[in-house]
Amino acid sequence: MNYLEEAYVWLNDPLNWTNPGGLLDRLVEHLVISAWAVLLACAVAWPLGIWLGHRGRGGGGVVVLANLTLAIPTLALLTILPLTPLGFGKPPVVVALAVFAVPPLLANAYTGLRQIDPETRDAARGMGLSGGQLLRQVELPLSVPYLAAGLRTAAVQVVATAGLAAFVNGGGLGEIILAGFGIGMSNGGGGQIVAGGIVVALVALLVEALLAGVQRLVTPAPLRTGRRARPTAAAPAG
Repeated sequence: MNYLEEAYVWLNDPLNWTNPGGLLDRLVEHLVISAWAVLLACAVAWPLGIWLGHRGRGGGGVVVLANLTLAIPTLALLTILPLTPLGFGKPPVVVALAVFAVPPLLANAYTGLRQIDPETRDAARGMGLSGGQLLRQVELPLSVPYLAAGLRTAAVQVVATAGLAAFVNGGGLGEIILAGFGIGMSNGGGGQIVAGGIVVALVALLVEALLAGVQRLVTPAPLRTGRRARPTAAAPAG
């Protein structure tokens, strides 16, 4: 029996889902870790990107910061952060994954505000809107599709990467895979490893599909059906 067949058998065993520390428990841990990481990244990246986009300055700094965070390996952060006061467990995992999620959130927040037609801004100012009113009533509503695109990309990346949490006792679906390695490939562990990988991939695909639907809902109909392409995650320039 090959590893795919073993994975099928493993996934069809109810005890592997319901036992303490089983697939359901690890799935909940995985989603909670991912959600906190994305929320933390949003709390950092969105205000900064929106502020810089509103000012119309600092684009070079956005690119540099995004590229710097992209250059930091998540596994390296997971190795270093437990040696800080954060310790082992979920906190260093959340911080490491949040750093990983910052680039698409930051780049899309900045791009979302800068893509607004300058004539729209001029018209709003001509109506007497202050800087804050311009941001709240014009710029943010028009940039929502870009914010959603960045959130979609960041969330999928985090969910797909959160399996590394198991290396620092952070929980999540990676624990299933790590336990499979502990059992040994020749003792049935190979099927468990493949099963864990399949579940991680499926969860990432489901998150992608869900947030793609959200992005479509928040994108105005003219942008969906017109000539302008729907926003995608902005790739920082090198």
